[in-house]
Amino acid sequence: MVPRRSLTIETEKATKTTYVVGTELMVNLNRCAPPQSRFFSIKCSPNVHYKVTPPSKDRNTSLYPLTPNSVLLITMDTVSETAFDSKLSVKYYGEKTEALEEAVLHLTAVEISLDVDADRDGVVEKNNPNKASWKWGPNGHGAVLLVNCDSETSYKKKVDSETDEISKVSDLQDMSKMILRTNGPSQLPEGYKLSMYISKTTSESVRIFRPRTNVPKDNVWKNKLLKLFLKDYPMVVGTDMLTQEVPYLGGKTELTFYVEGLRFPDKDFDGLITINLSLLEPSGKDFPETPIFTDKVIFHVSPWIMTPNTLKPVEVYVCSTKDNNSFLKSIKNLVEKNGYKLKICYEYMNRGDRWMQDELEFGYIDSPHHWFPVLLDSPRDGSLQDFPYESLLGPDFGYVTRHALSEEVSSLDSFGNLEVSPPVTVNGKSYPLGRIIIGVAFPTAKGGRNVTQVVQDFLWAQKVQEPIALFSDWLYVGHVDEFMSFVPAPDRKKFRLLLASPDAGYKVFKSLQNTGQGKAEMFPGMPEAITVNAILSDKKLQAENRYVQNCIDWNRDVLKKELGLDEEDIIDLPILFKLIEEEKKNPRAVAYFPDMVNMIVLGDQLGIPKPFGPQVKGRCALETEMCSLMEPLRLKCTFIDDFAPYHKLLGEVHCGSNVLREPSPFRWWNLEL
Repeated sequence: MVPRRSLTIETEKATKTTYVVGTELMVNLNRCAPPQSRFFSIKCSPNVHYKVTPPSKDRNTSLYPLTPNSVLLITMDTVSETAFDSKLSVKYYGEKTEALEEAVLHLTAVEISLDVDADRDGVVEKNNPNKASWKWGPNGHGAVLLVNCDSETSYKKKVDSETDEISKVSDLQDMSKMILRTNGPSQLPEGYKLSMYISKTTSESVRIFRPRTNVPKDNVWKNKLLKLFLKDYPMVVGTDMLTQEVPYLGGKTELTFYVEGLRFPDKDFDGLITINLSLLEPSGKDFPETPIFTDKVIFHVSPWIMTPNTLKPVEVYVCSTKDNNSFLKSIKNLVEKNGYKLKICYEYMNRGDRWMQDELEFGYIDSPHHWFPVLLDSPRDGSLQDFPYESLLGPDFGYVTRHALSEEVSSLDSFGNLEVSPPVTVNGKSYPLGRIIIGVAFPTAKGGRNVTQVVQDFLWAQKVQEPIALFSDWLYVGHVDEFMSFVPAPDRKKFRLLLASPDAGYKVFKSLQNTGQGKAEMFPGMPEAITVNAILSDKKLQAENRYVQNCIDWNRDVLKKELGLDEEDIIDLPILFKLIEEEKKNPRAVAYFPDMVNMIVLGDQLGIPKPFGPQVKGRCALETEMCSLMEPLRLKCTFIDDFAPYHKLLGEVHCGSNVLREPSPFRWWNLEL
């Protein structure tokens, strides 16, 4: 629909106004007509076009009959060269067609368009009809905005969105372009101006900068000085600045603005941002200007997106501690022989906190023009808490966190308890970016531990990876990565869900006993050594694992339903658990031997905790079983000894490592929501 503006003209004096090409001026001709008027006629400049409604016209004259509903619609299709260079007049006539009075309208025509990349192709097109709305899907529309959560500064490091000004020109790459296109006379008529504005609520989520335009181009020294201090990108609107005049440059010109997101979608923010630009007309001395034309655009902030195990690894992160040299060497060999990067967090930074997976989760943000990785820092705040901000935050490497100010942080807030599935389709609904998985207390449990609400609110608000809540509070540590993982596969859904299974564990041990290997020892040569027969005769251990299997089966059913899985998509890994008590509270489970599901996945290479199972013909029976399950998927198993530095401390390989991965090729805005 063509934007339409009501305009009043007068017979006592000429009316002057500015017209925006592409709109309509609507004049109620009866409103200003002399009382005895019965007819009217119209004359105008060649570039002014009009239409009268109702359209009846006396065939014998050039007069229109005046009715209570006579409306004049005015348009122009070319811009003015000078102010008020176009004219339209309405002459009123009486009953006998005698001339009465005349209303004159002087017009200045300009083109004004506030433009964004509404079709998401990386180019800011002119006046896209869908620029003021958002629609999901491959045939959708609406511009995309990144939260400027990386850091271009090296001295006194700070997230860019927390600084008041642009620190480096490279920072502009993280922002979305918005272009003000104007065409018209060299200056707007006196008193007219352009104003950009946002709402108070929006100001918490966005800032807009523009190049400074009032520095003479021939003043080379001044231009260089401004660029040196980067003061040539003043803020237009944003925090504590809701409206500001923006320059009209005259002629056919473009003024580029840089739009910066300040926060991610959350419980109180749907991610949509509206920016308005108005042409203001003077109303007279001592009166405020009035908007006569408004253009607006809408951005959607990119959500934070997690990366599943099936995406290509880029870099592996692990801690160095005084007791994990052998583990570190094994990880280094696995990573480097497969051509990936390795980043080691040394003890001066980790202060003995080795749980790299628990401290942070890697994800990314994406727009048609730019993307970069963004880490989500957990609220656990162990001794490793400085590493994400001090060592990872940087140019094109973003940072976001959520602070649990009024909530008690538990072990479930560590990000071993935060995973994401590969892409799935469930009952016809597609999740091309996968689904986030967190562990919580059992629905009927009293006093159970849960992920803090601020983290849950953040994860659910991203929308593009609709979360699934599993039951993990039955575990002593309480993390979903203790009983599940995903690995790539060449067939079916292109992945398999791996689940820890006490039933599968007992099956291996019973098979050993049945083949005469009952005296073979678990943990051979170690103080913890115990025979297969002894394990199978331990009724308490069997009862504990029956409970654990029930807990895992409950989660199995949830995962099958929420991820659209069949039994053929799931592989059970032989793992036993035992229950321990904490301060006379309900007993919770820990892995009895190194938990093989808690692995690192690097393409077709799996770094698996070495289980130290019974030796059969010189080979660990549990490793043999694991390989027999993984090798048909073309996956290679490397078993890593994490017994002393990790397993004894109730963690494994996955808990002690983290993987930065490439983003998904699927663009989040193409989701059908």
